[in-house]
Amino acid sequence: MIFELSKTNSVANVFIAELRDENIQKDAMRFRRNMERIGEYFAFEISKILEYTKTETQTPLGVSPTVKLEQQPVLATILRAGLPLHNGMLNVFDQAESAFITAYRRNHKSGSFEIQLENISSPDLTGKIVIMSDPMLATGLSMVLCCKELTRKFKIKELHIVSVIASSEGVRHVRANLPKARLWLGAIDEEMTSKAYIVPGLGDAGDLSYGVKQ
Repeated sequence: MIFELSKTNSVANVFIAELRDENIQKDAMRFRRNMERIGEYFAFEISKILEYTKTETQTPLGVSPTVKLEQQPVLATILRAGLPLHNGMLNVFDQAESAFITAYRRNHKSGSFEIQLENISSPDLTGKIVIMSDPMLATGLSMVLCCKELTRKFKIKELHIVSVIASSEGVRHVRANLPKARLWLGAIDEEMTSKAYIVPGLGDAGDLSYGVKQ
């Protein structure tokens, strides 16, 4: 299943337009907040397909029929770029546990690169619904590597993947290697540069959020 925000009528598409805008990007605080807003939006969308239990809530004047989540998801993200998107989802799933993964590109002189998985800090994911977020899904290599490592270590109940901008190639790679994962995407762009940056994309989400890394 693939949900693509750009194919819906939603104000969240305005937030994506601002994320892409090279002038608005100069305001790092606004860039991070728009990432958070997209995270909040996707959390609400994902919440619609989760399971709930009917319950009752005592108000000052009586009893109201209400619902509660049968199971809180676990929110996972790839550092550092994924933090604002993750925080947005955590604003909604505010009782959720979190998992953090460190992965990076190791570049070669030839111009090629490989993804290095450095560290995973995670609660027990056995039998859990896991929502993995990363703002950009370019080649899909890092996403597949991280998710496969989680599924190797834990028997995950459901896997959801959230990205703001994806490339067509990245989507194909994820679907081929993680066929049971549900994808929640802001928009899908068709092109990538030789250095695997999405075009038109929005640039380096981590640098735009936290400053240019050395």
